Amino acid sequence: MLGESGDLDGAPRPIVRSVKFYEKGEEPLEIVSSRQWFIRSLEHRDALLRRGAELRWHPAYMKARYDDWVRGLTGDWLISRQRFFGVPFPVWYALDENAEPDYGTPILPPDDALPVDPASDTAPGYAEQQRGRPGGFTGDPDVMDTWATSSLSPQIVCGWDDDPELYAQTFPMDLRPQAHDIIRTWLFATVLRAELDARALPWRHVALSGWILDPDRKKMSKSRGNVVTPMDLLERFSSDAVRYWAASGRPGTDTAFDEGQLKIGRRLATKLLNASRFVLSFPRPDGPGEITEPLDRAMLASLDEVIREATAALEDFEYATALAATERFFWFFCDDYLELVKQRAYGGGPGASSARTALRTALSALLRLLAPFLPFSTEEAWSWWHPDSVHTSRWPEPAGEPEHNEVVSIASTVIGAVRRSKSTAKRSMRAPVEQITVHGSAEALAVVGRIGGDLRAAGAVHRLELSPSSDGELRVEVSLAEE
Repeated sequence: MLGESGDLDGAPRPIVRSVKFYEKGEEPLEIVSSRQWFIRSLEHRDALLRRGAELRWHPAYMKARYDDWVRGLTGDWLISRQRFFGVPFPVWYALDENAEPDYGTPILPPDDALPVDPASDTAPGYAEQQRGRPGGFTGDPDVMDTWATSSLSPQIVCGWDDDPELYAQTFPMDLRPQAHDIIRTWLFATVLRAELDARALPWRHVALSGWILDPDRKKMSKSRGNVVTPMDLLERFSSDAVRYWAASGRPGTDTAFDEGQLKIGRRLATKLLNASRFVLSFPRPDGPGEITEPLDRAMLASLDEVIREATAALEDFEYATALAATERFFWFFCDDYLELVKQRAYGGGPGASSARTALRTALSALLRLLAPFLPFSTEEAWSWWHPDSVHTSRWPEPAGEPEHNEVVSIASTVIGAVRRSKSTAKRSMRAPVEQITVHGSAEALAVVGRIGGDLRAAGAVHRLELSPSSDGELRVEVSLAEE
């Protein structure tokens, strides 16, 4: 109730209107006009929209948030705050005979005197005893908004003020990684400052992450008290597991905290060490080693495709896609390929040499592909057979031309059917199989015939029969040997 008014009969009635309240209390807000510092932004709206179009957004759809913010601006950027902590404005004002500030003629320090704090440093041409006195001076009481200083981080890091050679080589930067909720603050402010200072973008790419959500899908924050600190997770699951979990969240997408993902990451790191140890337990191939067997060549061709996919994804800052592609292949490598060729690798002759060479070739590439996500496990496994660091080694490159081959999928289908039959019968995976009959197209059966030796060895299969099917669908019949 802010006052009273009279009805026609003279009786008073209350005047009621809405009043905003302080968001963290119960006190009403009173709007008071005061002097503030601004950076002009409205007049640069078109230029800022052009810069947003030049910037490479990852993911691309996040650009809409920036465009909407710039188009929706209704005032210039207010950068002053009435707080104790912060970077002060390096400005003083002369006081008249009534000790009133002359805001029209601010007193600025020389460039070589910066930084200064007007609350403790004396204005040029005055004595400290004149502070706050008529005819003396006073310092500007405000400090800068956080974004007003952090928006200059690219210029500061690149040596804008003190290293012109470094600045020329490094500005604009290549990448700004940040969360999506500060597109309208940090990103916008940084683009604006670079436009005003250099008429350029501050960086070429921006990679946007999401929020971490609690199990109830609410944003984690200190004010809500639902934050999970990392130290306990690092001690229980390992640094690699935590990094794996973090890398599994796609750019721009909020990610719910889930200890299950940490367990998967820890399992992946453990499996990587065990698989590396197993591969390296085979004798090193003599010389460069020729890869002759169809299954080995097909596995490496599939690995080439993974390298291409992971490389393209990382170049586009799609780290979660790169991890997913590499992880899928790694589990095929461990669960299927290693089991299919280990008997041949234990043996002798060209077939053994082919398997051993293929195994080491694949392991080398996999360790490098997984190094950004599991840095400690990959470094440990790499050190077992290399004198340098996996993190300074060359990124893997495809060894051959892209090709379409079904050898890997057919091999996985057949050996998977054998395993399911043994599991259903509650038999050991080493239990003998009397016969497997593979039905399929002529092309698929030809593939099975070429890799039949590995299939029989991996499944402990006595006989392998091939049967053409009229529909061309690949089917596998398994007859276990009697116990």
